[in-house]
Formats: sequence, C-alpha cells, structure tokens
Amino acid sequence: MAKLLSCVLGPRLYKIYRERDSERAPSGVPETPTSVTTPPSSSWASAAGPTPSTGSSSPSWKQHIGTTLQKTRKESRGGPSRQGVALLRPEPLHRGTADTLLNRVKKLPCQITSYLVAHTLGRRMLYPGSVYLLQKALMPMLLQGQARLVEECNGRRAKLLACDGNEIDTMFVDRRGTAEPQGQKLVICCEGNAGFYEVGCISTPLEAGYSVLGWNHPGFAGSTGVPFPQNEANAMDVVVQFAIHRLGFQPQDIIIYAWSIGGFTATWAAMSYPDISAVILDASFDDLVPLALKVMPDSWRGLVTRTVRQHLNLNNAEQLCRYQGPVLLIRRTKDEIITTTVPEDIMSNRGNDLLLKLLQYRYPRVMAEEGLRVVRQWLEASSQLEEASIYSRWEVEEDWCLSVLRSYQAEHGPDFPWSVGEDMSADGRRQLALFLAQKYLHNFEATHCTPLPAPNFQMPWRL
Repeated sequence: MAKLLSCVLGPRLYKIYRERDSERAPSGVPETPTSVTTPPSSSWASAAGPTPSTGSSSPSWKQHIGTTLQKTRKESRGGPSRQGVALLRPEPLHRGTADTLLNRVKKLPCQITSYLVAHTLGRRMLYPGSVYLLQKALMPMLLQGQARLVEECNGRRAKLLACDGNEIDTMFVDRRGTAEPQGQKLVICCEGNAGFYEVGCISTPLEAGYSVLGWNHPGFAGSTGVPFPQNEANAMDVVVQFAIHRLGFQPQDIIIYAWSIGGFTATWAAMSYPDISAVILDASFDDLVPLALKVMPDSWRGLVTRTVRQHLNLNNAEQLCRYQGPVLLIRRTKDEIITTTVPEDIMSNRGNDLLLKLLQYRYPRVMAEEGLRVVRQWLEASSQLEEASIYSRWEVEEDWCLSVLRSYQAEHGPDFPWSVGEDMSADGRRQLALFLAQKYLHNFEATHCTPLPAPNFQMPWRL
C-alpha cells in the first residue's frame, strides 16, 4: 500500500513523521528525546527511506510520536487525562429535594435515547464527512488534492497520535525559506463538517503566502476515530503541540483559521493556548443548539437540546470569550447554513450572535442598551452602502475611539473584560460600539461554501 501511494502521490509523499536514522537508538527503537524543539529540517523523513519494522514488541513509529508529544505536554502543561484534554462542560442543574433516586431513574430512558441519537443519526448529520460512502465518492478528488499539495507546494504529510489513540492526518507547507514575509507565520486550518485539508480552506492562506498546517477531523479520510467534541479537541491539541515542538513555531507566530464547524476546535485552541497570535473564524456560529433545532421537528426540541448539550456541545462563543487575543469574524451575507430562517434574513445568521457575545464579554459597559441597539442596526445592513450609512449617521470619530481605547489600555492593562464606557455618554457608547463591531467583523458577500479569496484573508485588528 505504501508503494502504491508513493507511485500515485510522488516520491515526496511523507507517510509518517519520524526521527532521522542518526537520532535512533542503537537497537533500532527510537529514543524518546527530553526536548522536542529540533528544527524542521532534521525532523522529516521521506516515505522512500527505510521504514522501521512494526512486527516486534517495540513501540511503532506512530506510537513514538504520540508518546513524545504527550510527554512534552505533561512536562509543560500537566498532561491530558485518559479521557483527553479539558473541555468546558454545561453547568449541572442544582439538585433539590425532589431529585430523588426515583426521579433519576425516570430520566434514564431520556439519557439513553440522547446517547443513541448522538452516536447514530446525530453524529453523522453533524459531521457528514465521516460517512464512508461520501469519502469513497470523494476519494479521487482527495488524492488529487493531496498530490497537488505535495508536488506543487512541497507539502509534508504526517500522522500524529492523539492522546485518545486516534491518528490525525496532517499536511504542512513550509514557507519560512521563501521571499514571502508572511511565511514566518503558521496558519493552522480547521475545516468544516464535510471539509478535508486536501480540498478545503487551506488554499486561502496558501495563496496569501503563509506557512500552513492542515489536518483532517477524526474519521475523515486519513484520520482515524469518530468526530465527537472530545475527540476533536484531542486532535486539535496534538496538532498545536506538533506545530510548536516539532515544526518549531512559537505560539506568537501561530494563527488559527477556521471555517464553519471548525470554529469549535479553533476556539478550543485559543482558549487552551492563550499566547496564540490571532484567531480568524469564517462562517462560524456561537452555539450548535439553535442550528440543530432548525433542521429537526419542533416536537423533538427537548430531545435535540438535551442531546446536543450532553454529547455534541459545540459552544464556540463560550470558548472564544476565554481568549484574550485578536479576533476577526467573517460573516457570509448569503449564508444558507448558519442562518436559522432563510439566507435573506441576515439577522438570523448565528455569526451575529457570536460577535455580540464576544463584544458583550470584552466591553460590557460599551455594549449596554444603546451600544447593543446600534450594533444590531449595523448588523441588519445587507450591503456596504447601508453599513456606511449607519456608520455616518452616528458620526463615528475613529480617532476619538482609538484615543479612548488606548488610554484605557495604558491605565488598566490589556486583559478583558474592560470597564471602558462606564462614565460615558450614550452617544459616546454608540460610537465605540460601532467602531468595535466594524473592527471585529467583516462581511463577505457569498454563500456558505464559497472559497474565501486570498485578499479577504486579513489579520485581525490590534489596538
């Protein structure tokens, strides 16, 4: 199989990440290094080279990768539990006197039903890219896309072992040695629920000149496992660890870029690695529950809500609010997927709710009644002309807004939430609210699946 893939994809196909032969132990079993900050040039081996035997009782190369990265994580961040990395869980209901053993037994059928729905219909609806028949139909296109990345972009393929045992298929394109100044920055791409790095959003930062690391969800193409939230976070964790400790990028040089449902893993990484440079969320949403209710019968409302909260809880806004760095949201004005009514109803786009929740957390005084009301008006605008009209109607003075924000930051520091706007007039809060909304959210006049052009891939605003 390895020879067949090498013939199809060319000699530069990197089947798996491993140490060079000179770094191996005399017995042929790789040593686990105490430091994994070796430069990329000494960290890759071609599939055409010698492959270690996996027939012995020694750890396989894939197991070595996972052991090394998990060892590094334990040294630096305490190490994952057997279940995986930490996730934000829904707040448990307070148990009152009525919460007796009998009542808990009565709830058991509902809990069993939620589990069955999540592990059968729910997971496949949420991540259709994990369905075998779809992958089989897309396989020629995926192989072609992978070959293009390897042959034309000098991509390096690697499989990483997550802490739950899943193998995560990745592709790295290194631009650090080119004339592109953006090549010093690494963009980690998080694909949508039917997206693959071979043909996904990885193309946008590539065209923009950045170094890029793409990866496939568990159960997608070359990745193993099942894409539940815990497995998704576990996969994202090993990808970030790989970028830092093997590819040699500092967190300050890493940008997380996500499209659609990839916003969950992107916001998890931002929350868990607070030194990451920036987060860009394209066509993403705040919470899965409203979108799940949209496609299911009204009579299933209770079951759907309970199933999502317990098993498929993609709480993007909650995770994003725990990140202190620069954020850019890209809203598709004709999005047919993350709207809860029709694409023409732009106010039903859940990207609006993601923006409002982020601004309300970071600038609670500015986003009081007047500020919230004027930002909603701005979000209702269906064209750039309408946006500009609202912006000019309230006579937003950008120099004044910048001066106020910089003065507050100099006096109180950069950590959110800020109390700026506390002793400000209603007109001042409106100006600040509109100014901030325009900086945090950019519109893109397109449908959900239209590729984002490279000129629209911009870094988030920094004060």
